Amino acid sequence: MARSTTPPKATAAAVPQRLLAEATRLFAERGYDRTSVQEIVEAAGVTKGALYHYFGSKDDLLHEIYGRVLRLQMQRLEAIAGKEATPVAERLVEAAADVVVTSIGNLDDTKIFFRSMHQLSPEKQKAVRADRRRYHEKFRALVEEGQREGVFRQEVRPDLVVDFFFGAVHHLGTWYREDGPLSAGQVAADFADMLLHSVRQP
Repeated sequence: MARSTTPPKATAAAVPQRLLAEATRLFAERGYDRTSVQEIVEAAGVTKGALYHYFGSKDDLLHEIYGRVLRLQMQRLEAIAGKEATPVAERLVEAAADVVVTSIGNLDDTKIFFRSMHQLSPEKQKAVRADRRRYHEKFRALVEEGQREGVFRQEVRPDLVVDFFFGAVHHLGTWYREDGPLSAGQVAADFADMLLHSVRQP
């Protein structure tokens, strides 16, 4: 009786994760431009056919590297924002700290993406911008809610608050180091505290 060559379900299920992990590592080490599809599949121990089955192209891998982080952050933000019984100032602090912690926890992913986003197809760039805009709008809604309740200052522009805060978050990749003096939690707490003090009523 011939032995089946079909991979076990657990192994098959792990293929996309292996491809993403190796692509992330190689893009971080060599850059997106200088990493070939062949190098990715060899590192992941799969065939090119497997890569194209799951992702279709190299830029699909790049798209997914950032997309999985943004999906995680969106899910967590929706859960935090949905705690309607919790004061809005506490939810804003929790949301701000969470995006810092999840960004630091996936720092290679975000650094790779922002460095290489311009190499995505125009359609994928548009999709990414739309996803990021939805996230920022959800975050901005917390600021607007606080303003309606009189908790946050009326004169601050919510869109500028979001731009200012996320500009700092996106800058983390240029200076944060895991072996540095600050933990992710410490940076998150300080960022969230500074954001709250910039918007709350005196």
